[in-house]
Amino acid sequence: MTPPHAREIWREFHWAFFLHTQGMILCLRRFAGCLECNDLKGAETELETATTLMDASAAAMQLAGSFTRAEYERDIRISMTPPNVKSEGFSGLMSWEHGALVNLWRSLRPHFANLPVALQPAHAEFAAAYRRMADGHVKVCARFVGEDAISLRYGDRDALASLRRFGKSRHALINPEAEPEGTDA
Repeated sequence: MTPPHAREIWREFHWAFFLHTQGMILCLRRFAGCLECNDLKGAETELETATTLMDASAAAMQLAGSFTRAEYERDIRISMTPPNVKSEGFSGLMSWEHGALVNLWRSLRPHFANLPVALQPAHAEFAAAYRRMADGHVKVCARFVGEDAISLRYGDRDALASLRRFGKSRHALINPEAEPEGTDA
């Protein structure tokens, strides 16, 4: 059997990543509904499931990068720049899933800041899973483009610093007690 092409690996594991993100959106919407109904057991189940999906997203992110740096430069990075995409600054930030999830996290931020004690362990695991996913994204990026790469999204910014800043600001949305909210959220 011929091993899959780097572009195939990249595409298929990104599809998995977006499916996990869609599942998180569903779980977190149901989590909010459970909170409104004071169904703490249901809220805990939804938050634990969202945590599992976040960890699955982290695994998909790692697997999406399971090829060489040379293959990334030759086949992947170029596929994310014009004329292969319609806009400059291509990014996963442009996906509807990303926008919906971040908006949902913003709306849930007051709930995350005032969770009942019974939900705090599940919430801590969810926030930790997000950190694992965000750190994994930085590691994959660092492996392929190095420490000095320029962001595809923001041509005047350092790619890894941008990812770290986004990770910190997103983490502050879901874990408001841990750190001050960043400006890029």
